[in-house]
Amino acid sequence: MSQKYVVVDLETTGNMWEKGDRIIQLSAVVIQRSKIIEQYTTFINPGIPIPPFIAELTGIEDKMVAGAPKFFEIAGKMETLLCDAVFVAHNVLFDLGFLRKEMEEAGYSNIVSNAIDTVELTKILMPGSPSYKLSELSDALGFDHDHPHQADSDALVTAELFLMLMEKAKQLPVVTLEKLTEMAFYLKSDIAALFHKLLVEQKTKVENLAEDLEVYRGIALKKKSIPVKSQDGTAAPYPFSKDEKIQLLTSYIKGFQTRDMQFDMMDTIYEAFEHHKHAVIEAGTGTGKSLAYLIPALYVAVEKQEPIVISTYTTQMQEQILNNEIAKLAKIVPFPVQAAIVKGRNHYINLLKFEQTLREQEYHYDTVLTKMQLLVWLTFTETGDLDELNFSSAGHLFKYRIQHDGWFMGKEKDAWVSRDFYLYARERALHSNIIITNHSMLLLDTDKEILPDYQYVIIDEAHHLEKTARRGFGKKLEYNLLKFWIGRLGTMEKDLFLKNLDLLIKKKKLSPTILSLEVDEAIQQMEEELDVLYVQLSKLLVISKQNKSSQAKKEFLRITEEIKGKSSWQSIVMCAERVYDRHQWIKKGLEERLSLVKNNKEKLVASERAFMEEMSSFIKEWTGLGERIKNIFMSSSDGNILWLEGDIKALPNSITIRIEPTEIGPLLTTTFFQQKKSVIMTSATLSIQGSFHYFLYEMGLSDTEVIQKIYPSPFAFEKMAKLLIPTDLPEIRGKATDEYIEAITGHLLAIAEETNGRMLILFTSYEMLRKTYYLVKDTGSLADFAILAQGITAGSRSRLIKNFQQFNKAILFGTSSFWEGVDIPGKSLSCLIIVRLPFAPPDEPVTEAKYERLKEKGINPFTAYALPEAVIRFKQGFGRLIRGEKDRGVVLVFDKRLDTASYGQAFLKSIPKIPIERGSLNVLLDEIKKWLEV
Repeated sequence: MSQKYVVVDLETTGNMWEKGDRIIQLSAVVIQRSKIIEQYTTFINPGIPIPPFIAELTGIEDKMVAGAPKFFEIAGKMETLLCDAVFVAHNVLFDLGFLRKEMEEAGYSNIVSNAIDTVELTKILMPGSPSYKLSELSDALGFDHDHPHQADSDALVTAELFLMLMEKAKQLPVVTLEKLTEMAFYLKSDIAALFHKLLVEQKTKVENLAEDLEVYRGIALKKKSIPVKSQDGTAAPYPFSKDEKIQLLTSYIKGFQTRDMQFDMMDTIYEAFEHHKHAVIEAGTGTGKSLAYLIPALYVAVEKQEPIVISTYTTQMQEQILNNEIAKLAKIVPFPVQAAIVKGRNHYINLLKFEQTLREQEYHYDTVLTKMQLLVWLTFTETGDLDELNFSSAGHLFKYRIQHDGWFMGKEKDAWVSRDFYLYARERALHSNIIITNHSMLLLDTDKEILPDYQYVIIDEAHHLEKTARRGFGKKLEYNLLKFWIGRLGTMEKDLFLKNLDLLIKKKKLSPTILSLEVDEAIQQMEEELDVLYVQLSKLLVISKQNKSSQAKKEFLRITEEIKGKSSWQSIVMCAERVYDRHQWIKKGLEERLSLVKNNKEKLVASERAFMEEMSSFIKEWTGLGERIKNIFMSSSDGNILWLEGDIKALPNSITIRIEPTEIGPLLTTTFFQQKKSVIMTSATLSIQGSFHYFLYEMGLSDTEVIQKIYPSPFAFEKMAKLLIPTDLPEIRGKATDEYIEAITGHLLAIAEETNGRMLILFTSYEMLRKTYYLVKDTGSLADFAILAQGITAGSRSRLIKNFQQFNKAILFGTSSFWEGVDIPGKSLSCLIIVRLPFAPPDEPVTEAKYERLKEKGINPFTAYALPEAVIRFKQGFGRLIRGEKDRGVVLVFDKRLDTASYGQAFLKSIPKIPIERGSLNVLLDEIKKWLEV
């Protein structure tokens, strides 16, 4: 008889059964012979009130469960359903744990022997999924999910997900399924039995390996094919006329709307490439910026038979350009198009190293899960790019072991060289018209290890270029990372790199001049000195903190010339020198051993070669650590900013010391702009009051040598957005007082009621966000609202945004990264609040150093740096509200300096012209109501 699976979902009053939480709805879907044959759903009277948050989340209210059965009344039905079945749930530990407690209280025990977690199963079989949350999986997979967070809908979607995953597993090659079955015994749910059952079924059939797959050295992977670059000179003429552009783009987009600004931007870029000019272009929301630069890029690449490099800041943007825009454009342009995303070597998997890890007996859960994810991923990845995977935090540590880092033993000794993903990426790049990369790779790949030679570049999201360059040319040393690399090396007592290297040396009867015990002793000494070093750095940060009243999550201390002159810093430098000396001795000992093994004529077996490659990767990382120690502590810091940062509550673990150039312009000019024929820089936020002067100055470019264009958004902003400035809030200068926070909280509560939530509130400091959030929560006035806050509510930025969009009445508190890149179109967001004008704190290390540098030159730092930075940030924040041509909403700025300060006009003139209303809270509440009712 075919195995029966029962997929269960529960809705409860909370997460803790022991603290009185109870089930309010239950649904069970029965699956047999790969079909859904029954669904049982019931509300359950929990005997306690349903909390407002749960009612908002689930839509289940007290009146809906008032006449429902108590759990003990349906316990017998559940026992019958679960008899001889495998229990399945999305996050099975919660549902099964809760159900068991209810069943036991009703007098039933041992209800389930086997259970499968669809979260765990999805992680294995869909290793690239950006989220394993049920609602997001159902959206991505196209399942009907009418009522998320209600048990009937959730159980049905989980059942459909489970059936789909079963089909995915059946499609896996037998060799992959065999390895997965072996490893699955170390998982948390009973997936091993499921895989074993599928494997037995597969072995009864004659396996026909899919045409695009191959099995090599016992691992199934997708075959690779290098596209042939068109060299036949069939370049088509660029569509100069408006009619030609319309004809081209009508076939690209159904119902294409002509935008003259978009066409002009295309021509500007084409001409800049043709005349070897740099250009800076601001293109407002809705301009069609991506299309405007991709079309000239494609035509020029084919015309000149040279690659065009496109650089973006986010991975998401890179994928969008390749898989959406270019994939579509390739179908309409009259010539063949090849495009590739190119990243640094360590983004790609090293198959030799991975093969070796599969031979190791592994019991650690996250490592086992990661290996299983990789085995499945190799059956469909075309790139071998490890960024495609959604690793757990521990899985990220395993990634260090298998990432590519070249060949220490030589390519010819790598059995996997013919299937190597890094070489494949290089080859694809050489055959591509368009190469997509990121800002960091663009600026730092000076040795052309990854990117082929190129002369034409488009930099999208160019407002990030300056900070990316400063970080790229800078260095940082994190205490935790240093400890991690020392931990990976281990000592002679631990079964890690040092001991395993020593065993290989002995096995090959080699005799290094630096004894293993000497290396071992140096490791212990380095670790001790490192702890002393970071304790001393921690003391500096603590003393700095005592002189401030800030409650910020992270503290900063710039290491000024004054601090460097003190004995405490001299002591730190001396300690760093001792750390560096020990580091260099260890490096020498390791390099000697690797050299001896490499030069040894005795042949290494595959596992030994893989280990040597892993050790070579380790030494490269180790060498880089030494260079950073030297650069930060023992080199001249003239022209650089040196600072400490860390969480006072987690010292020394949280300590990082950084060094970055104060001015990046001269470096960018000599290493980048002067080396290229044409660089196009574009973004929605580059100008201030119609001028690019500030941006160009930061880039090291002059106004005269660059083509400059501004294309405003085509949206009718005056009909879509309104700016409101409350006049009954206190002035704010310097640190926000508790009185000020109480005042803005009162305003927020009233505005939230008027807008029914749908609010994004942008703060300039985490401390202020935190205080406001808790004050709002403590009032209890918004108990039926979902109140989400960066750094307080669990989840990443994307997770918080997704949650925000799910609730009807939601408020999202954000700072730092929430000022840009947040895309919430439609009615989910109709009210944006900017609490303060986004000036950087003057004591923030980079700001402070830039102020000093400008003062030395006799330049006013406020007008030359602080104000332009704040205006750009303000534009980015403002841009969160209107994302599409049907959006509508209000922007409130709680900072009266927009009106009272002489520089307020700089902010107002840098955003689209929209109606502005000033008044007391009551007046503005009426305005909000009128505006949003239209």
